[in-house]
Amino acid sequence: MTSFNIPPITRQGFSIKSRICGFFGTSKRKISQSHRVVTAEKEQEEQEDMESILKPLRDGESVLDLSPRSTVSGGVEDVYGEDRATEDQLVTPWTFSVASGYSLLRDPQYNKGLAFTEKERDAHYLCGLLPPTVITQQLQEKKLMKSIREYQVPLQKYMAMMDLQERNERLFYKLLIDNVEELLPVVYTPTVGEACQKYGSIFRRPQGLYISLKEKGKILEVLKNWPERSIQVIVVTDGERILGLGDLGCQGMGIPVGKLALYTALGGVRPSACLPVTIDVGTNNEKLLNDEFYIGLGQKRATGKEYYDLLHEFMCAVKQNYGEKVLVQFEDFANHNAFELLAKYGTTHLVFNDDIQGTASVVLAGVVAALKLIGGILADHTFLFLGAGEAGTGIAELIALEMSKQTKAPIEESRKKIWLVDSKGLIVSSRKNSLQHFKKPWAHDHEPLNNLLDAVKVIKPTVLIGSSGVGRTFTKEVVQAMTANNEKPLIMALSNPTSQSECTAEEAYQWSEGRAIFASGSPFDPVEYKGKVYVPGQANNAYIFPGFGLGLVISGTIRVHDDMLLAASEALAKQVTDENYNKGLIYPPFTDIRKISANIAANVAAKAYELGLATRLPRPADLVQYAESCMYSPVYRNYR
Repeated sequence: MTSFNIPPITRQGFSIKSRICGFFGTSKRKISQSHRVVTAEKEQEEQEDMESILKPLRDGESVLDLSPRSTVSGGVEDVYGEDRATEDQLVTPWTFSVASGYSLLRDPQYNKGLAFTEKERDAHYLCGLLPPTVITQQLQEKKLMKSIREYQVPLQKYMAMMDLQERNERLFYKLLIDNVEELLPVVYTPTVGEACQKYGSIFRRPQGLYISLKEKGKILEVLKNWPERSIQVIVVTDGERILGLGDLGCQGMGIPVGKLALYTALGGVRPSACLPVTIDVGTNNEKLLNDEFYIGLGQKRATGKEYYDLLHEFMCAVKQNYGEKVLVQFEDFANHNAFELLAKYGTTHLVFNDDIQGTASVVLAGVVAALKLIGGILADHTFLFLGAGEAGTGIAELIALEMSKQTKAPIEESRKKIWLVDSKGLIVSSRKNSLQHFKKPWAHDHEPLNNLLDAVKVIKPTVLIGSSGVGRTFTKEVVQAMTANNEKPLIMALSNPTSQSECTAEEAYQWSEGRAIFASGSPFDPVEYKGKVYVPGQANNAYIFPGFGLGLVISGTIRVHDDMLLAASEALAKQVTDENYNKGLIYPPFTDIRKISANIAANVAAKAYELGLATRLPRPADLVQYAESCMYSPVYRNYR
C-alpha cells in the first residue's frame, strides 16, 4: 500500500505522520516533484503564514522553539503513560494501520501467507517474516484440505475453518467454493448447531457485532464501531430459536457468521459488505445462565416493550447508518417475534426472514421440481405439514400463492388443499379461537384429529412436509401410510440439525420400499436399498438466500415482495436436470451453486424491476451475466 514519505515527527505522543496519513486516508496520489520546488523566500513566507495559524493551537509555541515537553533524547514526554503505565492507570490505545510488514501478515483481508511473491516480500517489508519458499494458492488449498480431512470430529473441522477465516479470508472462501459439498456441512448445518451450543467454550476472537441491552440508546454509535462502511447485507439473530436447539442466547452468533460466509461463497457478495449481528436480550436457558463460560448477558430474556424498543432502535440505526438498500435478514427468532418483526418492518425496510421466506422458497422449488416425478400440477396435490410455526406456515403460504397463480383461483381456495398438524393435532376450525394469528388461515372444517398418523390416514396427503423441529416423528407407520396412499409419496423432513430431522433418508427409503421421493434439511449420505442407490435431496436454504440476496443487491431493491420469492423458487426448480431426476433428485447438486445463485439473482432482480422496486438504473440487458460479473472472487490479488 502506498503511503506518503513523512518523517515520523511526534508530539504529545501522537505521530504527525499518522495524523496526515489518517487525514488523507488511503489516497495513492503522488506529490509531484514540481510541487515541492519553491524558492527559499516563498518557503519562508509560507512557513511564517502557517506558523501564525498553528501557533494559537500550540499554546504559543513555535516549531523553531525547543519545546519544554521535549526530552533529552529527542523524543516526547510520555504524557499518556504508555511506557510507565501500571494496571490501574488508563492509557490511550493510539494506533494506525499500515498494510505492510508484520501487520500485513495479521490482516485476514490481505494476508496470503507463503503465497506472497519475492517481489511483494521486498516491497512490503516481509523479508525474514516468512520462510523462504513461495507456493501457489492451489497448493495452499491442497495442504489445508488434507489437514481438515484428518480431523475426525466435525467441530474440529469447524474450528479449523473459522481459524482460517480469521487469518486468510481469500483462502477460506477458495476452499469453501471449490469444496462446497464437503465443507458446507462443516461451516453450516449440522455442525454449526454444535458450535453454537459450545460457542462460549470455543470462543477465541469476536466475529460480528454484539448489541445488548447495555447499548440501548447508543446503537448507532455501536454500528459505527464496525470497521467497514459499505454494508449491503446484515444477518441478525436474537438467539432464541437456534435451528432445532432452542434458546442459545448470545451464542447464536454462529448462525449469522455462517450464513454470511455462504452469502459470499455461494452468492458472491463481498465479505466486507457483510455484517453479522447478535441482539443479546438475555436467555431463558438455565444451563447457559449457570455456565461460567457463557459469553452473553447473564439474565432472563427481555420481552414486550423493552424488547421491541431495542429492536426498533436497531432497525432505525441500520437504515440511518447504511441507507435504504441494506438487506436485513432476520434469523432464528422465535415464532411470535419473527412474524411481528417481518410484518412491522416489511414496508419500511429491506427485510427478509430466512426461516419463513427462505425455507418456503426452497421447499416450493423442490415441490415444483418433484411434479415431474409424481405427476400433475400443484392444485392436484394435497399437502400435510407436521409443524405450524414460522417455517411451516411460511412454506404453506408460498405454496398456496403459487397454486393461486397457476390456477387463477382465490388464495383462500388454494389454502384448502393444505393441512397443518401442530402439537395439539390437526388444525381445524373448531380450534380457531385458541390459535395464534398465523395459524388461523389453515383452520379448515374437519373433525379433530389428535396425531399425525391419524391425519395421514384420513387426509390422504400426496406430500408430507416436516418442519416441527422434533426428530423421528415420521415413524415407520406414518411413512407406510403415505406409501399406501401414493405410488410415489413426496416426503420432506426439513428440521435441522440432522439429529432433529423427522426421519432419516435410510428410514424413508426402506419403509416406503424405495418408492419415496425424499428430501431433508440437513445432508444425508446416499442409501443403497435392494441393489439400487438412492441419492437424497437436500432442501437447504443455502440454495435460495445467497442468490436471493445477490439479486436484491445488484438491482438496488428497496423492498422484498412475495413475487420475488416465487421468482427464486421458479429459477431453482429450472436448474434440476434430467440427470438429476434419474437419480431421484429434486434439487441440483451444490457443485453448481454459483451458477444456480446467478440464475436466481437474475430472476429476482427481473421481478424487482418489473414491480418498480429496483433503483439501480439502467437495467442490465443480461441479468445473469451481470450477476456473475458482480460475484466476489477469492483468487489472490497481486500487490504493488
